[in-house]
Amino acid sequence: MFMLTYYVLLYLFCAYSIASVFETVPQAPADVIFSLTAAYKADTNPNKINVGVGAFRTDELKPYVLPVVKKADAILFNDPSLDHEYLPIAGTPSYTRAAAKLILGEESPAIKENRVAAVQTISGTGSIHTGAMFLSKFYTKSSKCYISKPTWANHRNIFELVGFEVEDYPYWNPETRGLDYDRMIQTMRNAPNGSIFILHACAHNPTGVDPTQEQWKGIAEVMRAKGHFPFFDCAYQGFASGDLDRDAWAVRYFVQEGFELFVSQSFAKNFGLYGERAGNLTIVTKSPADTSRVLSQIEKLQRSEISNPPAYGSRIVDIVLNDPALYAEWKENLRYMSNRIIDMRKQLYDRLVQLGTPGTWNHITDQIGMFSFTGLKAPQVKVMKEKYHIYLTDNGRISMAGLSTKNIDYFAKAIDDVVRNVRV
Repeated sequence: MFMLTYYVLLYLFCAYSIASVFETVPQAPADVIFSLTAAYKADTNPNKINVGVGAFRTDELKPYVLPVVKKADAILFNDPSLDHEYLPIAGTPSYTRAAAKLILGEESPAIKENRVAAVQTISGTGSIHTGAMFLSKFYTKSSKCYISKPTWANHRNIFELVGFEVEDYPYWNPETRGLDYDRMIQTMRNAPNGSIFILHACAHNPTGVDPTQEQWKGIAEVMRAKGHFPFFDCAYQGFASGDLDRDAWAVRYFVQEGFELFVSQSFAKNFGLYGERAGNLTIVTKSPADTSRVLSQIEKLQRSEISNPPAYGSRIVDIVLNDPALYAEWKENLRYMSNRIIDMRKQLYDRLVQLGTPGTWNHITDQIGMFSFTGLKAPQVKVMKEKYHIYLTDNGRISMAGLSTKNIDYFAKAIDDVVRNVRV
């Protein structure tokens, strides 16, 4: 009996000791966008449409490698001095300087006064994370970060990850299908002094609704009065309107008004370098001494997280931004992409009007950038997926790049059907 008890206890001990230390880890939900793409790829219906993913496509719905990127790639390939050594911790100086100048403007007072630092990052996500991590350690005015409702999911994920209390500010008005400006401003007034506000510099994701220049001035006025810190996310400069300067207007206005701020930049969309993860964090402070200290701490953080940034994508951007001829060609490539998106907006609007689809649809052409918030509700989206094999997010956001002259009629008729016949 004693031996039996001994072996039972030994078995239980061994069973306990070999149990995984990870057995209590919960299963995370699948990423919405990547799940949509997987479902689209698995669908065999010839009429299927993917308007979920935010990547530019030609009218043939093919990935677009910018001609200027091909030229820069050839320059790299034929450069006998090219090596694969580590980049500096903060990235290649010619790249970070050019990226900062692109968003702030060549005549920026902050650049002229040496109040700007810039750090090469793992695209826009890495830029936001690097900035958020720095703020979590050194920003003492408030522990609150405000993000627009709705916004890109990673805004909440990143700032919560580094310890901020994340709250929403009103942005989308479902009744007008436009900016909920008054409630946005009121939330800024009511927020604790010194709160961090994540602002989309242009082509708001997911709504495609941007403040007017007068509204931006009102936002700046309230933020100055409350001492809030602006953290701009700029993923679509030049892609939104086709004009690099117009898309940077809000950031430049805030700098002109004397704000200290961070700007996250991504070159995924406007260079088509989605998988190369080329980004930049531009920092504007009050003085060169402040800039130096901030940069030193961000370099320290970057060293511990990624050691140093990847080279290929940034080298492409570096070449183009610093060569006048290639820079001019890039602007033409941007206009092509922007104009195709604008044309798809007009074509979708025209077809919905022709079909007599219930409701107003001018928001389709009023919005800007890659995404449109259609106003479709989850039950309607469900029918779009199941009946028409059209893949979009449940909040009704669509990527205009997924539409073409070949599928626009089918898409418009699907919207017409669900708006008329699906209860919400």
